[in-house]
Amino acid sequence: MGIFRRLTEKPWLPTDDRIVRLNTAAIGTHNRRVALIVFLCVVGSVFFLLFAATHMRLAMATDWVPMPEPPLIWVNTLVLIGVSVLLEVARNAANAMDLERTRTYFIIAGFATIAFMLLQLFVWQQLLELGYAASKNPANAFFYLLTAAHAVHLLGGLVAWWRAIKKMRRTDKIEYSKIRVSVGLCAIYWHFLLFIWVAMVASFVST
Repeated sequence: MGIFRRLTEKPWLPTDDRIVRLNTAAIGTHNRRVALIVFLCVVGSVFFLLFAATHMRLAMATDWVPMPEPPLIWVNTLVLIGVSVLLEVARNAANAMDLERTRTYFIIAGFATIAFMLLQLFVWQQLLELGYAASKNPANAFFYLLTAAHAVHLLGGLVAWWRAIKKMRRTDKIEYSKIRVSVGLCAIYWHFLLFIWVAMVASFVST
């Protein structure tokens, strides 16, 4: 049967086998990592367009009144930096197969992210109470739009964070390779969102 199979092969036709080898075997990284990088390129393009729209509106507007800088925005920045550091420590612990340390730092990072989002809600509430509603001024509208878009992406990250926590809590079968990948992807995602946040804060301060 082996000889007959080889004689009847048609090497010029693509097969499922060859497609898998061609598309994935040559890539020296996990497929989920590649997918995340592609996704971050798309997200980065969206935020870049939003930044570009902000500056174009600023350049052509006579009604642009800059918002005050709430002190909490700097606290939020420090919290998000701390989350990135915690996830980096968790990633190093995962690479060292230290599950307890990985779980501890990973869980703290998730709760710190939730704290960041609650603080951001408090910032919005403060600004609204001071009369800086989105409808009052284009500067206000862009501030709420950009920070809300950032918060939505953080919520999506928390979904992935929770799924990774569930993997770590399994006592029957712990797959370290999957945990390493999940923690690593979360770290990359949060580092990217930290970069976006810093760019946003710099944009607001400069205008």
